[in-house]
Formats: sequence, structure tokens, C-alpha cells
Amino acid sequence: MTLQTERLTLRRLRACDDDALVALLRDERVGETYMVPPLATDEAAKKLALRLRALSEGDAHFVRGICLCDTLIGMINDTERTQDTVEIGYALLPPYWGRGYATEALTAVIAAMHDAGFREVIAGAFEHHAASLRVMQKCGMTPSDRRATVEYRGVLHRCIYYSSKKSI
Repeated sequence: MTLQTERLTLRRLRACDDDALVALLRDERVGETYMVPPLATDEAAKKLALRLRALSEGDAHFVRGICLCDTLIGMINDTERTQDTVEIGYALLPPYWGRGYATEALTAVIAAMHDAGFREVIAGAFEHHAASLRVMQKCGMTPSDRRATVEYRGVLHRCIYYSSKKSI
């Protein structure tokens, strides 16, 4: 499934995206809030990029590149699924932060996930990541009772979750 928004195309990952995907996965600022394992080399990042591309080609997971004029600027993916609930994660390359692209992409994915039959779409962020929390709010998501403390890169982080529930 390819999703089209006013400015973006959310599509399956392609080989031509590998360099941008490696840059995304290795960017220190992205890695502060998007939970990706530490990737010490471009080769390690390329290996993960190939795995993500393979996942995007199938239907068992939702993994899509966020593209502006067919240039990969980020990715959005499911991180956890049950029969009626899906959790979404997203990341953009820093030059594209603050322009509404994450909000535009997440809004489209929330609608697509509800159309696909998921009753609830969840997204979370570290409590200090105000920009991501604002993205979820702008997408119409509401605070969830769900909270978690996770260890990531040697630091404990409190995670705040937001939810979008499909009206029945």
C-alpha cells in the first residue's frame, strides 16, 4: 500500500533509498529518540537498512519510506501489533524537522491503519521529546494511560503514549 498526502508519498523502501536510510539510522540526533541499535559502521547500518527494505516488501509489517519528491526523508513503521491494535514509530532526517512532515505522514498512517481494521493506533515518545509529543497531539491522538520506562543506550527513559481509537 502506497499512501499519498498533499506533499509526501509513503511507499515501500527501494534500493535507491539505501544511502538515505543509512544516514537516517546513523544520525546521532535521530538516535537520541528513535530506538535503533547503535550502528558503529555504515556496513552495520546497511545491513539493518536491507532488513527494513525486506520487511517493507512484505505485508506482515508496515514499513514505509517517507518521501518528498521521491527522495527518502524518513521512515514510518509498525513496532508492535495485536489483532486490533498497532503501535507506530517514525523518524525523519534532521533537515526535514519542524516542517510538518511527521504530522502529515502520521496522520495518513493513522487513517490507513484504521481503514485496515485496527481499532487503536498507538505512538509513543520519550517524555523529553516535546516535538514528537506535539506531532501526536496535532494528529488528533489523545494521551493514553500507558506509560513505560525503558533502558535505551544505557539511559532510563520514561515513555509517554498517545492513542487514536476508531469510532465504532
